[in-house]
Amino acid sequence: MEAFFNFVVMERVAFIINPFSAKKNYHPFLDELKRKIPNPNYYISESISGTEDFIRDHFADTDIFVAIGGDGTISTVAKNLIYTEKILAIFPAGSGNGFSNETNFGKDLTALVAKLKNRKSRKIDTFTVNKKLSINVSGTGFDGKVVKEFEKTNRGFKNYIKVSFKTFFNYKPITLRFFDEKYSAYNGRYLMVNIANTRQFGNNAYIAPMASKSDGLVDMVLVKKFPLTYSPLFAYRMFTKQLRDDDYVTYLPVSEVEFEVNTKNWHLDGEFNQIKSPIHIKVQPSSLNILI
Repeated sequence: MEAFFNFVVMERVAFIINPFSAKKNYHPFLDELKRKIPNPNYYISESISGTEDFIRDHFADTDIFVAIGGDGTISTVAKNLIYTEKILAIFPAGSGNGFSNETNFGKDLTALVAKLKNRKSRKIDTFTVNKKLSINVSGTGFDGKVVKEFEKTNRGFKNYIKVSFKTFFNYKPITLRFFDEKYSAYNGRYLMVNIANTRQFGNNAYIAPMASKSDGLVDMVLVKKFPLTYSPLFAYRMFTKQLRDDDYVTYLPVSEVEFEVNTKNWHLDGEFNQIKSPIHIKVQPSSLNILI
């Protein structure tokens, strides 16, 4: 009887698996999924276009799309669900899992199945960078360069830290200029510029501890290059949710803003992108329906 109930509940749920996440070891998840759900509708993604084709093909007969992967995978799935009543769910399998941490999804399939049965959801904000979707944190400058170099490694938190330290010492600050005069006081040179819809990059590194994903705003985080002596304090505050405005960090809440920077290196939700200035940031309020 329970198996039949699970089948009825799950027949309008689709699972999209990024086989390159979780060190390419998705088989334990898939085996457990098949034990818990009879004949689950799943797709092992071969490409972004393949994922988009799968969502389009199953859009009419699916209520909930479950992304199994990191923030980049989640963002790819989310892009196809924006401004619809379809629901996004997550099983985190990335290196940082920032967005899944911020939306209370863990690596417990039993808990996820319970959420899927309840089918409760709520709307959250997203934003765009030159019309490219971001759901978590995107940025340019130092962290854009770090992500570019990080993608050349086997990923993992330790490699991220190694790349960050190596990049920090040689990285020259970028130049930022706002187009609107009301922000002209913030023009200048920065180590990095982050656009935060949620609080953290991932791995519980809280770059914007006051950010909210449902207030119609993103926190623009302007970080000046700081001396080595400030590094321990910066790291401590970031991992304890205590980063705040000071001589090196400035928070600027915005709903829409335009500016230019002298680099094309960006990361969107942890995925490297080349984006040419001018840059247009725009919040999309209550645009994504997410399982709770």
